[in-house]
Amino acid sequence: MNGTEYPCRAIGIVRTPFTDPAATPIQAAFATVRGTVEVYPEFRDGLAALTGFSHLILIYRFHRAAGEEIAERPLIDGAKAHGIFATRHFNRPNMLGISVVRLAGIDGATLAVEGIDLLDGTPILDIKPYIPAFDCIPGAASGWVTPQHVEQIKKQSASFRVD
Repeated sequence: MNGTEYPCRAIGIVRTPFTDPAATPIQAAFATVRGTVEVYPEFRDGLAALTGFSHLILIYRFHRAAGEEIAERPLIDGAKAHGIFATRHFNRPNMLGISVVRLAGIDGATLAVEGIDLLDGTPILDIKPYIPAFDCIPGAASGWVTPQHVEQIKKQSASFRVD
């Protein structure tokens, strides 16, 4: 293996109603389900001043990914494989993912979030505040991802509702 390895540890864990990868929303932007992020006690003080942010960026490990690939077919409309770095597929080097979720509340070391697209038990590696001035790039290009592709993902992700 080429490259330098860096140790990484979980700072918490996600609790969601999703246990089956096939029955989990594909993108958080289109998900409506609530979940929680349970931050481990030794990282609780890191939540100070988080109140007031409407959204968070969760960085996590795809802990149930099958392996690391260099090319994959997208989960929706995946007729053609793309280089893994041109997708958000979970079978990627380091198996890292990101999701932007709405912060619905904070109770001690537990964050209530909406728009969750993660499996129950997903390890959280980092939490960052979503800051529109930094994180929203007007006019950004979407490469091979067409409006039709986005619409399919939106329909698929919004279909997962938990009562």
